[in-house]
Amino acid sequence: MTDINLKIYRFNPEEESVGKFVEYKVPYVDGMVVLDAVRYVQEKIDPTLAIRWNCKAAKCGSCSAEINNRPSLMCKTRVDSIGNNISVAPMGAYPNIKDLVTDISANWSILKKIPPFTPKPGMEKPWRIHPADVERSKEFKKCIECFLCQDVCHVIREHNTKYFGPRHMVKAASMDMHPLDVLDRSEFLDDEGGIGFCNITKCCQDVCPEHIHITDNAIIQEKERAADLKYDPIAMIIKRRKSRKEKVVK
Repeated sequence: MTDINLKIYRFNPEEESVGKFVEYKVPYVDGMVVLDAVRYVQEKIDPTLAIRWNCKAAKCGSCSAEINNRPSLMCKTRVDSIGNNISVAPMGAYPNIKDLVTDISANWSILKKIPPFTPKPGMEKPWRIHPADVERSKEFKKCIECFLCQDVCHVIREHNTKYFGPRHMVKAASMDMHPLDVLDRSEFLDDEGGIGFCNITKCCQDVCPEHIHITDNAIIQEKERAADLKYDPIAMIIKRRKSRKEKVVK
């Protein structure tokens, strides 16, 4: 392969109000990933380029970007898989701080709202869990919080809604499906997290670097549970009786 034609989105809020793509020539090396090419620009051509990265092993989730308009990890995207004309832009779902660095702090605020893991009271330690029960929630623990699923979600990018987003549906589902947790967060996700806005296009699932079945195994399950609580007549009766008992106790 010849040299790479690399276009990187550049934006410095102290100097301009709108960013632009700047093109660089980068020598290709066998096995090179996009992060290698971007770092070459930072180290050899322009040290003012702002990027975020850490492990270069697709486990920290730091180097998220939009590569040729697709949300991807720079460290996991091989140059020989996409050709020598490459564009790299920051995640469009978040405010741009500088160049390829975005402000993802809104995610930490959302995570604080989700009810934490709440085990059954009075359980003796060490807790014992059947392997079959562990597998159900184990998949969701693989999330590296790269927020690519949040970035690709058209509900978050294009609509002003209260939808928490795919990553946070996964977080809630990981606890709801834990065999020792006693809470049901589906109603909270419906009322506060806007899960009803998700129309299950599975775009979040397609870009997940850990291949988590976000839509199939987390979002759809929570949507169905929320629907049962609101519209299933038996579930509605049980909920009302439980509410009356709680009032009496108080």
